Amino acid sequence: MAEWIKVAEPGAVGVGTLKGVTVRMQPLVLVNVDGDLYCLEDQCSHEAFPLSDGELDGSDLLCTYHGARFDACTGRNKALPAVRPVKSYPVQVRDDGIYVEL
Repeated sequence: MAEWIKVAEPGAVGVGTLKGVTVRMQPLVLVNVDGDLYCLEDQCSHEAFPLSDGELDGSDLLCTYHGARFDACTGRNKALPAVRPVKSYPVQVRDDGIYVEL
């Protein structure tokens, strides 16, 4: 059964930035695209490198290791060498923090 888990404090992810977090031994990356927060699994689908080491280009998350590109809002793969999407998770911003549904 899915539950909402607090993963960061309010304001922990500035506009245009990424933040890697680990929840229940699961690496996640929080992404702030124009003030909206999204959460993806923090592992490139091309190779097991952390996407949180990457950077944002608009709403695209670029893997710094091999140049794979993902839609930061949905996890959809957009450029080789990634041929599979990464999992995305629902996010809620509450007064006391940022929550992800796992």
